[in-house]
Amino acid sequence: MTHYDFDTVIDRSHTNALNTDGFRRYIFHADDDRIFAVPDSDFIRMWVADMEFAVAPEIRQAMKDRIDRKIFGYTGLFSSDYYDALSAWCRDRYGWIFPREELVISPGVVAALHQLIRDLVGQGECALTLTPAYGQFEAACRHNKVELLSSRLIRDETGRFVIDWTDLEEKASRRETVLLLLCNPHNPTGRVWSREELEGIGRLAQRHSLWIISDEIHCDLLRRGKTHIPMGAVLPEEERLITCMSASKTFNLAGLQMSNIMIRDNTERRRFAHEFLSANAINPISLAAHQAAYESGGEWLSQLREYLDGNFDLLTEFLKTELPEAVYAPSEATYLAWVDLSAYFPKGSDLPDFFANQAGVLLEGGSSMFVDNADRCVRLNLAMPRVMVREGLDRIAKAVHSLREDG
Repeated sequence: MTHYDFDTVIDRSHTNALNTDGFRRYIFHADDDRIFAVPDSDFIRMWVADMEFAVAPEIRQAMKDRIDRKIFGYTGLFSSDYYDALSAWCRDRYGWIFPREELVISPGVVAALHQLIRDLVGQGECALTLTPAYGQFEAACRHNKVELLSSRLIRDETGRFVIDWTDLEEKASRRETVLLLLCNPHNPTGRVWSREELEGIGRLAQRHSLWIISDEIHCDLLRRGKTHIPMGAVLPEEERLITCMSASKTFNLAGLQMSNIMIRDNTERRRFAHEFLSANAINPISLAAHQAAYESGGEWLSQLREYLDGNFDLLTEFLKTELPEAVYAPSEATYLAWVDLSAYFPKGSDLPDFFANQAGVLLEGGSSMFVDNADRCVRLNLAMPRVMVREGLDRIAKAVHSLREDG
């Protein structure tokens, strides 16, 4: 069995990567001349949701093999090979199958969200989501002049996020609400929704005739002992369900711009493909990479998940000893941790700015970057070599401790 390396630190500077070269504009809305307390090369980057790990060699080889075919003309899904690989992956891991005709390819889930919201939500109508939520949900609604309603998740006695069913029901029942944006597993909290929870969401959506867009892009990145249940398996006959998946998060292929959008409703699928001009127009190198991921990436993913489990174990123990007043429930999926630092900071604190300047750590957090219910919370990306995780956490704790020492 091949042993994959997740410990080597890879230099990503000067690759035009958003992670290394674009953080000023994305996090701080600043120009390139913005100066921080540490040089760019010294930052620990725990922010944007891509990984600091090398792409699996099987995927890189498939890309090289496709390059060796020498021609990169217009490309689409004209054979069943890619569908067969993706379908087998979903069947074997999640017990879910979908017909080939439902699959539409998009350059990304976010791009698809923009078009789907435009298609499904009319003037004066609203979308609804569970918060804190991924900031691009709000951005896609805002771009389409659609109001996004928030149903705040609440913490139980263990700090774990759960659904406020009374609030969700009230907002879903409003006449203007027509769409539920579901993140399954949930970003940023890392919740893996149980079958009981998903069935409750499904009944609620059907009761109020809501469309559901289920963003399942993090579904493969599970902690030990956790199981993902696709919404498509919970609602096998519901026509108003759209499922979004990709190998991009799972296999660190975000820059290859390819996602799977499964649209059951024939009318919406045709409309999406017609109006979304790049639908099913695929980069041939991306297609080779994604197909190889589903065909040959299983063992790499297994070792990745084991490594990530170790990083999350490290975070859990670190917070207990170094920042015991932080509120944190271990993530059940994703490679992202959602940590509430309200005990250490006043309301409205700009935590990304604080940690960039005082700790040399890039991270995302707060209600300016996430949708509602996020004040004084940070999202930490742990998909990096453990030595980087330790250094980043040490810097974060030192900066927080300095606040109390100064006070």
